[in-house]
Amino acid sequence: MGFFHEKENVEKYIKMAEGFDGKELIKELTDFLPTQSSILEIGIGPGVDFLILEQYFQVTGSDNSQVFVDRFKQRHPSANVLNLDAVSLKTEIKYQGLYSNKVLHHLSRDQLKQSILRQADILQTNGIICHSFWQGDKEENMDGLLFIYYTMEQLQALFQEHFQILKMEQYQEMEPNDSIYLIAKKK
Repeated sequence: MGFFHEKENVEKYIKMAEGFDGKELIKELTDFLPTQSSILEIGIGPGVDFLILEQYFQVTGSDNSQVFVDRFKQRHPSANVLNLDAVSLKTEIKYQGLYSNKVLHHLSRDQLKQSILRQADILQTNGIICHSFWQGDKEENMDGLLFIYYTMEQLQALFQEHFQILKMEQYQEMEPNDSIYLIAKKK
């Protein structure tokens, strides 16, 4: 049972994440992914970014937490949301884009490698990914939740076999240069 599978942890996370969204990331993504493209959001959490994404794209949300999926579906019954884990991404659907905001850093390094391979599989030709990570070179475990921080060089090495990096930059989420986003195209 993972951290986000317990309702009280989900509620705690929602309060902690209040006021944060991926609006600026999504604006960057729109420079690379045409409007109305099909996109899968990996890890919708409370769904804040989903609601921004759907202003531009045909979005399908996903989360490994049934608590998050049920909560979002209750508030947005017509939304297309799947229960998927970020590693295996078990879907037969091919998307034009994939998006995650501070989700993939919860995977172990080996799980991230598996996820990257699977992401390439479920993307259409020339598909685009946009992911954000905490910047650094450390691992933390907070209340049973894994956080792995990455440098730009580490992300380049992880993604370059299957993706051409189109843009990668540091940005500020809470403190200057505490985060990195990357936008890349399937090779």
